[in-house]
Amino acid sequence: MRLRRASVSARFAVAASVAMCVMSGAAPFAQSQQPPQVSQPPAQTAPAPSAQSQLPKTDYPKVYLTAGRSTVLSSDFDITRIAVTNPAVADATVVQPREVLIDGKAAGTISLILWGGGSSRLQYDVVVQQPVSELQQNLQNLFPGEDIHVSSNDESTILSGSVSSTNVMLRAGELAKANSSKKQVVNMLQVPGGSESQQVLLQVRFAEVNRRALQELGVSFFTSGNGKWNTWGRLSTQQFTAPDFANLQSTKTGSDVTSQSGQLTFSDYLNLFVLNAKYDVGAVLRALEQTGQFQSLAEPNLIAYNGQEASFLAGGEFPVPIVQGNNGGVTVQFKEFGIRLTFTPTIAGDVIRLKVAPEVSALDFANGVSLGGFRIPALTTRRAQTDVELRDGQSFAIAGLLDNISQDDKSAIPLLSKLPIIGPLFKSKAERQEQTELMVLITPRLVRALDPDEVPPLPTRFKPFIKDDKSNEKDKKPGGGTGGNGDEASSVVGQLQGTGMADAPTPAPGSAPAKAPKKPGGVR
Repeated sequence: MRLRRASVSARFAVAASVAMCVMSGAAPFAQSQQPPQVSQPPAQTAPAPSAQSQLPKTDYPKVYLTAGRSTVLSSDFDITRIAVTNPAVADATVVQPREVLIDGKAAGTISLILWGGGSSRLQYDVVVQQPVSELQQNLQNLFPGEDIHVSSNDESTILSGSVSSTNVMLRAGELAKANSSKKQVVNMLQVPGGSESQQVLLQVRFAEVNRRALQELGVSFFTSGNGKWNTWGRLSTQQFTAPDFANLQSTKTGSDVTSQSGQLTFSDYLNLFVLNAKYDVGAVLRALEQTGQFQSLAEPNLIAYNGQEASFLAGGEFPVPIVQGNNGGVTVQFKEFGIRLTFTPTIAGDVIRLKVAPEVSALDFANGVSLGGFRIPALTTRRAQTDVELRDGQSFAIAGLLDNISQDDKSAIPLLSKLPIIGPLFKSKAERQEQTELMVLITPRLVRALDPDEVPPLPTRFKPFIKDDKSNEKDKKPGGGTGGNGDEASSVVGQLQGTGMADAPTPAPGSAPAKAPKKPGGVR
């Protein structure tokens, strides 16, 4: 029984050893036939750091100082090394083991890093500010409580902020311009109630009325060229031109004159000329009355942008010959004349400051000169130049003239002029009176551009400016002539000038300008 159990145990041991051998031999074969297996699950990857954790820290302590000044920074450890990013803005020097001297040089922001023993380290942002300029200090002293900031560069000075009134804004700009005369001043100060429009329409009106009157009276007596009673003679007060004698000849035998001859030269026959050939006696009479009236109205309009100069000229140029040097060469230069307008607007809140120079000139041939065969006219000029302040739509008379001229010239021949009855024949007089009234008015307006549907219709037909009586009667008849053109043109001018293109009436939506009736043979 024991032998049997032993044999069974031996048999079981042999079977177990065979099985182990088979398994150990099959393992390499299985590994060569299949891909390798991961014996352990993959390790969990750590979460990626966020973008904020990757960015450098920016909220470092800040050290403020002004350019041109210094400050001392203290630390809690002994400093072994320092570094600055831009020495041109600020520089640092270790003056004590735990103190650093920082010198501000120019406006800007840099980083300052301090290292100590071990792992000690500190970092600061050094902010260097521009020093307060003399202009800023003056503005703060003159206008306390006003929010005015000054910034400048090599080419300009800029004023920014907000002020309480237009007067403070303009005075601050004038002070900045006087402080830096070589720089351009940009005034960006804001005023309460300012307009958004940046364009100004200036309407200028020149109105002139001239009245003049002239009275002249005088007489001159003379003999003919042959003389009278062997005598040549002339009697004149010399106030008016009298005839002259030329080529006087006479033949004398003994004490008797046998022949006498000569010529009379007249430069002005005056008003009345009388010569008696029988008695060889004549007279010229100056009796003249003159009256004249002159009226002129010029209305130039011009638009300019805020702070920019604009100019306008309606007229022409006339040639002026100029003699060059000693060689007698003549060159021609052209001089302008007509209606000229030059102005520079400055919009300051609800006030418009204007630097305006209107001018009206005309050719004056009566006072011209003759040079080398050329007639060079003079210029009659009315000019004004000033600075004013107005609000939108207000008018101001920037110039006015009232000129009264009264001139009395009298001449008389002594003794003869005192004779009764005939004494006035030996007198002459000239009375001249002239009166001139001139007024220059300006009106600025803030304007905007017109939309397409706001453009007023323009006149399309021609109407004669001066018409005879027949054409006037024809226009009065129903349907006759071009009677409506004048009203059409005046209405357009009124729309453009009355409100400066900004307040032109807007036609109803979908409406079109009415067509004017056709005139037979006329021009549309």
